[in-house]
Amino acid sequence: MDLTWLSQFQQQIDVLLGQSQYLAAFAIGLFSGVHCLGMCGGLISAVGFTRQANHQSFPILLAYNLGRISSYALAGALAGGLGAAALSLTGLHAAQQVLYLFAALFMIALGLYLAGIWRGIAQLERGGAIFWRKLEPFSRRFIPIQTPLQALPFGMIWGWLPCGLVYTILIWSLSAGSAVNGLLLMLAFGLGTLPNLLLMGIAASRLNQLIRKPVTRLIAGLIVSSFGLIMLARLGIRF
Repeated sequence: MDLTWLSQFQQQIDVLLGQSQYLAAFAIGLFSGVHCLGMCGGLISAVGFTRQANHQSFPILLAYNLGRISSYALAGALAGGLGAAALSLTGLHAAQQVLYLFAALFMIALGLYLAGIWRGIAQLERGGAIFWRKLEPFSRRFIPIQTPLQALPFGMIWGWLPCGLVYTILIWSLSAGSAVNGLLLMLAFGLGTLPNLLLMGIAASRLNQLIRKPVTRLIAGLIVSSFGLIMLARLGIRF
């Protein structure tokens, strides 16, 4: 079997990671859309985002997603700041390498989770459920969502929904080196998830049919795992 295409694809990811971790985070958010649609698609329909005409619902969808992404950015800043504080107390390079290693391993696990091969990453989501049970009731005061001003704070709250995908990028943010870098990493990732969730509000039925196909999830999962493998390779770990 000719695997030249796979080698070329890995080279492209290596270039992407080398040029900008933010571009890589954006790409991961984009390819992980099957998970975002699976977790948030039902929510978007349930709160009535898709019950209005498309031109009316789009501002609401956009406000919800901007709220969600702003929470990702805040979480990234907190993670990046925490990581930087920890790195200042230890050997900077060695500790940062360890954090980057964990991020790579979690990226591989995330890809396997998206592909339906291994669900170990779901344990992260269960870990965040305790905090989420206390936070989620605050979002109910904005339902039914009829305006962007209601959708924005609703999205900010739902940005803290326990999600293995988000947690994986947060672990990456720990190795970013600063609060600003952590914020930018999570912001780039959040923007990568935006196209899929905006489309969810406009073409929900067609997208649901697409993401339910095992081959779609398999391809997306393997692409995300390949990012983790390349991250390991950049640490000098060979296979």
